[in-house]
Amino acid sequence: MPDQPPAPAGDTPAACPAGAHHLTPEAEGPGTAKGPVPELFSWEFATDPYPAYAWLREHAPVRKTRLPSGVEAWLVTRYGDAKQALADPRLSKNPAHHGEPSHAKSKTGIPGERSANLMTHLLNIDPPDHTRLRRLVSKAFTPRRVAEFAPRVQELTDDLIDRFAEKGEADLIHDFAFPLPIYAICDLLGVPREDQDDFRDWAGMMIRHGGGPRGGVARSVKKMRGYLAELIHRKRLEPGDDLISGLIRASDHGEHLTENEAAAMAFILLFAGFETTVNLIGNGTFALLTHPEQRERLQASLGDGDTGLLGTGLEELLRFDGPVELATWRYATEPLTVGGEEIANGDPVLVVLAAADRDPERFRYPDTLDLSRRDNQHLGYGHGIHYCLGAPLARLEGQTALATLLRRLPDLRLAAEPGDLRWRGGLIMRGLRTLPVEFAPAQRSKYQTPGTPSS
Repeated sequence: MPDQPPAPAGDTPAACPAGAHHLTPEAEGPGTAKGPVPELFSWEFATDPYPAYAWLREHAPVRKTRLPSGVEAWLVTRYGDAKQALADPRLSKNPAHHGEPSHAKSKTGIPGERSANLMTHLLNIDPPDHTRLRRLVSKAFTPRRVAEFAPRVQELTDDLIDRFAEKGEADLIHDFAFPLPIYAICDLLGVPREDQDDFRDWAGMMIRHGGGPRGGVARSVKKMRGYLAELIHRKRLEPGDDLISGLIRASDHGEHLTENEAAAMAFILLFAGFETTVNLIGNGTFALLTHPEQRERLQASLGDGDTGLLGTGLEELLRFDGPVELATWRYATEPLTVGGEEIANGDPVLVVLAAADRDPERFRYPDTLDLSRRDNQHLGYGHGIHYCLGAPLARLEGQTALATLLRRLPDLRLAAEPGDLRWRGGLIMRGLRTLPVEFAPAQRSKYQTPGTPSS
């Protein structure tokens, strides 16, 4: 077990307000344990899934489960098994390996991506295609490009806070955590400012996970696909210093991204680049507000001009209640064994990152938030060849957002009981629907960024 400092005094090992976990008896079978098991994927479970995941880790760490969609998949909940599964080449990312009939295949992945011809992105392919595409995208999406984008992220952050700072209250999801990564990734991709509100509308529909009108997600994906095709065509004629132009220019031994590949990559960078960061900012702020001693430590550190605790703190927030609850779908390409369970060829496998990152066999005091935690090799952004390409951008946005909130709104506090907050339904992501807060009305910042899209 890694050496970790003792649990911080005053912090209880509770992730967030505990919901009631109904127990349902299930018969013995592959990947199941005797006796009652926690009910998964209910509203109570969404509020606080961690007790249920602790039960699974102890009693059925690799368990076949029928999901709300009707699809059966294996849930992997222990850290060691999770890390193995994330890097196992026998677990394919390509939905073509799903052993279910064609009608069931449409129930996995991002709604609408198949019909919009957006399947050829990094989350859906294996080597050698994955190797080629990732190398091409990495030529455009460089650490230098992300570092040079830092001033713009700071400007966007201050501009959004300016819009509610004088009011003394806000919904930090709607007013801050949601628009910040949307406008940031649009700027990085090269979406013109006058078109960015359309992207905000489409993204808003996608993030609802079924909370909007029937078919709304698929329609939004289709509209986004059409817009990206037009934008890529314009960038070919008039390239700029943006990420889409970089994707078009990128080549590897004379090979370029095809039109469909470029559109699919722009789509997944947008989709994966905004929702994970919405949840990182929302979940992270909520964790700090419900752990006041940790929040005060961070504020004091930032007040002294020390950003070290901000760096380790963001990693701890990613581990403690991260934005991605389950890794995206994998499919067995041959029979294999994970955690002692036999996985059949064609079976879907879902690695539960949220469970693995609370595994007491890997993390000391796993249910305690400790912003100074060292040796924090969490799986919040994955592991292996599919490790999140946009992690540096998400970290930049997360650190900037949290540090600026704490600096500019030092008395920020929840305006609702923690247990009354609702979490969005969905399988892969974990995030709050709303995050109402109050604070002493503050003055506007020195940043008055021209041309920033309005709410």
